[in-house]
Amino acid sequence: MTSAKSPTLTVRIERWPIRGAFTISRGAKFEAVTVVAEIAFGGHVGRGECVPYPRYAETPEGAQTALLAMQDVVGRGLDRTALQAAMPPCAARNALDCALLDLQAKQSGKRVWDLLGHPQPKPVTTAYTISLASAEAMAAATAAAADRPLLKIKLGGADDVERIAAVRRAAPRSELIVDANEAWTPDSLETNLAACAAAGVILVEQPLPADRDEALARIRRPIKVCADESVHDRSSLEPLRERYDAVNIKLDKTGGLTEALAMADAAKAHGFDIMVGCMVATSLSMAPAMLLAAQARFIDLDGPLLLARDRAHGLRYEGSLVHPPDAELWG
Repeated sequence: MTSAKSPTLTVRIERWPIRGAFTISRGAKFEAVTVVAEIAFGGHVGRGECVPYPRYAETPEGAQTALLAMQDVVGRGLDRTALQAAMPPCAARNALDCALLDLQAKQSGKRVWDLLGHPQPKPVTTAYTISLASAEAMAAATAAAADRPLLKIKLGGADDVERIAAVRRAAPRSELIVDANEAWTPDSLETNLAACAAAGVILVEQPLPADRDEALARIRRPIKVCADESVHDRSSLEPLRERYDAVNIKLDKTGGLTEALAMADAAKAHGFDIMVGCMVATSLSMAPAMLLAAQARFIDLDGPLLLARDRAHGLRYEGSLVHPPDAELWG
C-alpha cells in the first residue's frame, strides 16, 4: 500500500459506443474498450488511456492486471525512464507512460511539449476511416464523407479491386489511403496494388501478414507501402527496410509516447516516411500522439470521430482538422 504522501495508481476499464460499426478484415466491433490509468500525487492527477488489441494477445482485463501490478512501484516514485525497463512495449505501458507525462506537466504548470523540448503541436488534417463492407455500401459511406480531404479505406477481401474503384468514384477529390490489415496474399498482392495505383491511392498499409511479408521485397511497388502490424518499436525497424516505405507509429504498440518519439527519430534516420496512427478510442488516446504529427507524412487520429460520444474536454475537430489538446484533457 502507498501512503497519501506517495503517488497512487488507479486503473479502470471504460466502454465507449461506436457510431454504427467499425469493420476491418478481422471482423466488426461496436464499442471501444479502453483502459485508463490515473496517477494521483500532490493534488494533481495524471491520466493515460490505452486500447489493448487481441491481435497482439492483449485484453482489457490483462492490461488492467498488468497496470495494477505496478501500483507499488509507482508509489515508490517510478519515472518514465525506469518504466521502459519495467514493462515491455504494450498497450498497458502506454497508459502508464502517458499518465506519468500528464502528471509531470500538471505538477510543473507547463505543457508537455515544453517539458520535452518539442514545438507546440499545430492543427493537422487527419484521415477519416471508411469501414470494410460491400463495394456498394463503401461507396455510399464514402460519398457521405467525400468532402474530407483524406480518407482511409479498409480493405481485405476478394472484391477489393471493385471496392477501391467504387470508393474512388464516390470521392473523386479526396486523397486515399488503403489499409488491408494483413488480409492480402502474395498471389493477390500485385493485382491489388495495381488497382490501388489506378485509383490514385497514395499509401497502402500492411497488405500481407506480418510474418509472411517477404514478397514485398521481391516486387516493384507502384505506390508506397506502410508497415503496421509488422512494426512495433525501434527494435523492429531494421528488418523492414527492403519491404516497406513507411511505418505506422501507434502509442499502443510502442508502449507510450516516450518510445514513440524515439522511434520517430529512428524511422526518419532509416529513411521511412511516418504515419502516426491510432486505435478507435477517445481523445485521451489521441492527445499524446499529436506530438508526433510534426514528423508525420500521414496522420490518422480519427478515433473520436468514430465514437457515438467523446469524453469531456475532448480534442476539437473541425471537419478533418484536429487541434492540439487543451490542458484539461491531457498534457
